[in-house]
Amino acid sequence: MGGRHDAPVTTLLIVDDHAGFRTFARALMEAEGLDVIGEAGDGPSALAEVTRLDPDVVLLDVVLPGLDGFQVCERLASLSPRPAVVLTSSRDSSSYADRVARSAARGFVAKHALSAEALLALLEASS
Repeated sequence: MGGRHDAPVTTLLIVDDHAGFRTFARALMEAEGLDVIGEAGDGPSALAEVTRLDPDVVLLDVVLPGLDGFQVCERLASLSPRPAVVLTSSRDSSSYADRVARSAARGFVAKHALSAEALLALLEASS
């Protein structure tokens, strides 16, 4: 279980309204081998950046100004090709379990448990 993957580097867009978390997540994901190609601080910016950058994966905070993470995820599901979406929050997954299950997201990872391994495990489990 786990370990480095020999797959191509995964490109990632980080969407969170807290600049400090985006900085932390970028450093963590890049240290673990992912290519962070952009960041966004709200829902409308997230949609624009996905269109501009075409990331493989969007790490998407649930609580955002403008459009929340679930609304952004719903809009991203209509894109072709569509990026894989992993929702995140400082709240535990139980707070959003039903909404995550009904969404087009690949899954949920709490901010305190964030790692490239956790992110990639969600992507592999749902592909």
